[in-house]
Amino acid sequence: MASAKDGNFNFDLLETGTCGHLELVPSRETNRESSAFPKLTLPCGLPPVLPTLEEEVKKYLTRIEDLSIHKNVPSHSEMMRTPNYERLQYMEVCPVQTTIRVERDRATGQLKGFTEELVPDAAETSRTSLSLRRAPDVSNARVKEDVRGSNINLPFWPGGLDADDDILGLQTETKDGSPAADLDLDDVSNYLKTPPGFQCGLTFEETTSTQPDRKTQAGESADPPGTNVVINLADVMAGLDEFDLGDSDAEEEEEEENEGGQKNEPQTQEPETNLARSESLEQLMQVKDKGTTGEGKTEVKVESPPVEQWSVKVDTSSPVHDFYKRIPDMAYKWPFELDIFQKQAILRLENHESVFVAAHTSAGKTVVAEYAIALSLKHMTRTIYTSPIKALSNQKFRDFKMTFGDVGLVTGDVQLNQSAACLIMTTEILRSMLYNGSDIVRDLEWVIFDEVHYINDSERGVVWEEVLIMLPQHVNVILLSATVPNTMEFAAWVGRTKRKKIYVVSTLKRPVPLEHYLYTGNSTKTCNELFLLQDAKGNFLTTGYSKALEAKKERASKSSQSFGAKGTRPGNPIQDKNTWLSVIEMLKRKDKLPAVAFTFSKKKIEENAGNLQSVDLTTAAEKSEIHVFFHKCIDRLKGSDKSLPQVLQLSDMLKRGLGVHHSGVLPILKEVVEMLFQKGLVKILFATETFAMGVNMPARTVVFDSIRKHDGMNFRNLLPGEYIQMAGRAGRRGLDTTGTVILLCKGDVPEMSELHKMMLGKPTSLESQFRLTYTMILNLLRVEQLRVQDMIKRSFSEFHHQQESAGHKQQLEVVREKMRDIKPIDSYGYLCSLDLEKYYLECREFYRLREHIQSVIFSHPAALKAMSPGRVVMFKRPHGQAVLGVVLTSAGSGRNVGSAGTNEKRFKVLILAEKPSASQGVAGGNQRSQESKQVTSIEPVLPSPLFEPEGPCWHEVKELSQSEITRITTKVLKIDADGIVSDARRREHPRFQNEPPDRCVTMATQDLLQLTQNAESSGLPGLHPVNDLKLRDIDLVEQCRALQFLEEGFANYNCTRCPEFLHWFAEHDRNMLLKDEFKRLQFLLSDESLALLPEYTQRVEVLKQLHYMDASGTVQLKGRVACEMSNHELVVTELVFENALTDLDPAEIAALLSCFVFEMRRCSEPNLTEALVKGRKQILAKAEMVGRLQKEVGMLMPVEDYMEQFHFGLMEVVHEWARGMPFAEVIQLTDVHEGIIVRTIQRLHEMLSDVRNAARLIGDRTLAQKMEDSMEMIKRDIVFAASLYTQ
Repeated sequence: MASAKDGNFNFDLLETGTCGHLELVPSRETNRESSAFPKLTLPCGLPPVLPTLEEEVKKYLTRIEDLSIHKNVPSHSEMMRTPNYERLQYMEVCPVQTTIRVERDRATGQLKGFTEELVPDAAETSRTSLSLRRAPDVSNARVKEDVRGSNINLPFWPGGLDADDDILGLQTETKDGSPAADLDLDDVSNYLKTPPGFQCGLTFEETTSTQPDRKTQAGESADPPGTNVVINLADVMAGLDEFDLGDSDAEEEEEEENEGGQKNEPQTQEPETNLARSESLEQLMQVKDKGTTGEGKTEVKVESPPVEQWSVKVDTSSPVHDFYKRIPDMAYKWPFELDIFQKQAILRLENHESVFVAAHTSAGKTVVAEYAIALSLKHMTRTIYTSPIKALSNQKFRDFKMTFGDVGLVTGDVQLNQSAACLIMTTEILRSMLYNGSDIVRDLEWVIFDEVHYINDSERGVVWEEVLIMLPQHVNVILLSATVPNTMEFAAWVGRTKRKKIYVVSTLKRPVPLEHYLYTGNSTKTCNELFLLQDAKGNFLTTGYSKALEAKKERASKSSQSFGAKGTRPGNPIQDKNTWLSVIEMLKRKDKLPAVAFTFSKKKIEENAGNLQSVDLTTAAEKSEIHVFFHKCIDRLKGSDKSLPQVLQLSDMLKRGLGVHHSGVLPILKEVVEMLFQKGLVKILFATETFAMGVNMPARTVVFDSIRKHDGMNFRNLLPGEYIQMAGRAGRRGLDTTGTVILLCKGDVPEMSELHKMMLGKPTSLESQFRLTYTMILNLLRVEQLRVQDMIKRSFSEFHHQQESAGHKQQLEVVREKMRDIKPIDSYGYLCSLDLEKYYLECREFYRLREHIQSVIFSHPAALKAMSPGRVVMFKRPHGQAVLGVVLTSAGSGRNVGSAGTNEKRFKVLILAEKPSASQGVAGGNQRSQESKQVTSIEPVLPSPLFEPEGPCWHEVKELSQSEITRITTKVLKIDADGIVSDARRREHPRFQNEPPDRCVTMATQDLLQLTQNAESSGLPGLHPVNDLKLRDIDLVEQCRALQFLEEGFANYNCTRCPEFLHWFAEHDRNMLLKDEFKRLQFLLSDESLALLPEYTQRVEVLKQLHYMDASGTVQLKGRVACEMSNHELVVTELVFENALTDLDPAEIAALLSCFVFEMRRCSEPNLTEALVKGRKQILAKAEMVGRLQKEVGMLMPVEDYMEQFHFGLMEVVHEWARGMPFAEVIQLTDVHEGIIVRTIQRLHEMLSDVRNAARLIGDRTLAQKMEDSMEMIKRDIVFAASLYTQ
């Protein structure tokens, strides 16, 4: 180490970091003089190469020319485009703001001139307006190709919505519930001074006038100088007393004539009415409506509201002789003569009026629909024909296509000729069109609703109501239905909703009368046991029923007569084959084929058809025709689909003249069966009740295998409407004189009462199945002008309530007018003005609480036991004085009939009373009791001693309800209750009216009088609910304490010391009754009275918590996505937004989403992959989350029931089908029928389309492409084979 003398050191100082910290380090420098001291580390010694952030920001803000937009050098961030200068020659056409209206003489039709009028909503679009005058949506190519529109469009304004006062303009109430006085524009204190969001506003200050006196136009002196003058808005806007409102010449001439006619008449001077300038024109007109009494008080004339008659019954009993004169040039003509009801309906259609046609099956209701289509073709407008099921839509498409040609079909998976004048679709498609504002609606003239009685369906009935409410005003409706008892009621609802009259055309006449038989045979020997039960005139024949019973008894064995369950017993399945063989033999002998055999079980249909392998009902020529037609239809299928077991089985069955028709049959095979049945080649058709819906396929005979069916909940007999619908298929018009309906009695003969009710009973009425759905709420909330409450108001369920709204409005005006005369509480006496209002409310609460406690006590067995004969009770007389009585009969012997329809228990009680004079007698007592009643609804709670007769002590036997008894006392008297009751009953007879009472009555009366004289001022002590009656209800104890506290507090009020207390109390009671009535009417006219409003509030809360809408009610992106979904919108939307489907392949996505469209609860358990098991858990987790959220907000559906809506039984089948497995192998994976598999996959295609549209809406291209791939993978072969009706 070097010394310090020579100045050499073996270390250096090194500055580390940025805080000036020095460290000693070994020296490696040889030339120390040239080195810096101290040395610096590298981070601190770096040169300022990079600019600071402040410099970059300053450069960006100050040197704009350095931005990249000013660079001319091409780079990767710029896209080169070829300039198209021709685009400058075009510009968007501004919509026409005016239109030309032609003026014609109404009498002659002569052209008088033209007028240019402003077109409202000319610049509006489908995104901003609900008007039919808005510009069509031509920008979206997909929307132009699809008649269903787009969910970004607003719907058109529903018809009839603007005709009602949807938001009732009720006057503002004051704090006490009374209506506010009319707004006085001259009163500055009524003005609001600060606008919303402003810190300060206009100030109305009183200033002293310094101007000289002014004279008004009437010559009156103005306010003297020095008085306060208020300059208000009315003065600023007035000054215009001589302003001419521009009366027409006709009005001036009419006034001159009136003046000339009144010159010679003595003129009576009417009293002048001084009105402020601020009074409205409506109030000026109201002056003439008010009459004035001699005392100067205003009388309000109450007129009954006009009766709204929106349904008109059309007479179909008398023929229309001048039909062809009234319609010389018919839009369509038939080769047969029309029935009366058809002519009446056509006359209404020619007048552009809506009709409701109700007639039996096969009566010819389709004629009305065909004429409407012909009218639209003649008028160059459009018609939409809706049906409840897809199969019926396909059949109608074929029929109308052959008749009119220009017909299109729009279903979930088929779109044919969407630009046609007549479009056939399901009701769900039409609902989607209306919500999405499809431009097709502009050209609509008619919407035909077929099978309207399907509105009773609990799941899909709401769709009919939604469509009828959402239809625009210019669209007329045609309702076709089977006979229902409440056609006028339903038509009145439709008419009131659309604000147009609906003409009801109904007929009970059948074109082919029906004869109903009971068949008891079970072999070829007994095949003639056919007994007429109801003839063609509708007479129920008991002799036929008796003969059927006798035939059954003769063949029954002794064991079956002596043993076995009583009642109607079903048949033996082993004997079903013999029964059907005998039925077919009987039908062949009587020439009653073809026949439809309605059976209410798919399994039973297959068994019956399989048991008839030996039956052959066709000739060789018919077999050849069936073979050719069947294979011509089956040749449309590919590969192994032609050799499916069901195809081979049905081919053999059809050749023998037998057919089956149910939901488990493949759709193309069902269509083959239907077409062969129409040709008469199928002799016996085993079908479910869906075959009886809609399409006209009559048979000669209808056979019922049973009259009992399972409705999804339990087994029951057929309803009259169901029986009539299916039995109506019997009888071919023009071929059969009568139709035959046969009921098989395989087991016991059904009860006569059941048969009579089913055949002649009242059909099921049309009932509302309206319910709220999340899709409906979101579709309406995205439109600012529409409210969900308006939809609920116009539903069929609210029809009767809304029908009374006109009367409620008028009553409200009457009550409001009466309330103007209510005196303020300050105008009462001094003492009453202090606390009468609070005292009155406490009295109300006292009586309400006491009545509630009494009802709880009397519902307990201990109280009923205490009310035995001899128990002393207290009850209030009408004057408010308490009186003692003794119970004569207990609750067990009393009548449990309440005065208000409740089950209030009643007791006979002997009470003290004043002795009536001889002239009064019993009648006088009744008159006195009637006079003693007060007009007040409640009585004041005043301290008063027990009632004691002033004269001789007398008694009355009265029947008291439990609410009239105020206290059950602790006293019990020893009486002869039966003797008192018998004596009172005897002296009610006029002969014994003046006889003295028995000794038992006198003794009981004296005992009551003695108890009264010895009692305290508050009366006798009562039984304590807890200590005496042993009631352990905590709430009841608290209520008893509250009642006692209220009763003790009445002594502290000042109003009871007022000399005129009773007068002012009665006055205040009348005022409160008026206010209560006012609030009640307000409630009935408000949205709060809607039955579904609580559920609507709960569903909105669910949507807000899931962020489908914000706190202000604005629909968010998730809500718009949910609008795209047709079912289970919440769970599917949650899966989309959580990317639960993005990571799966298309086949797995299709398999998972199948749980939303598969409806069978019981089927074989599928074998799932790990991905599908994970996806199923995710779906169930989301369903549980939504279900719990619904439960938290108060909805009644249990979480388990909500989760059970999703069925995963076909996941394996759909997964393998999407992967390309043939259908013949797919059906081996499950026990579900082939037809249900096809229907599920078809509905799944619609679901995948909805999810694809949702993915496009949120910009998820990956998911959208996977949905496209999934749709292509499942859309193949027999599942999506084209319908035979569309070829």
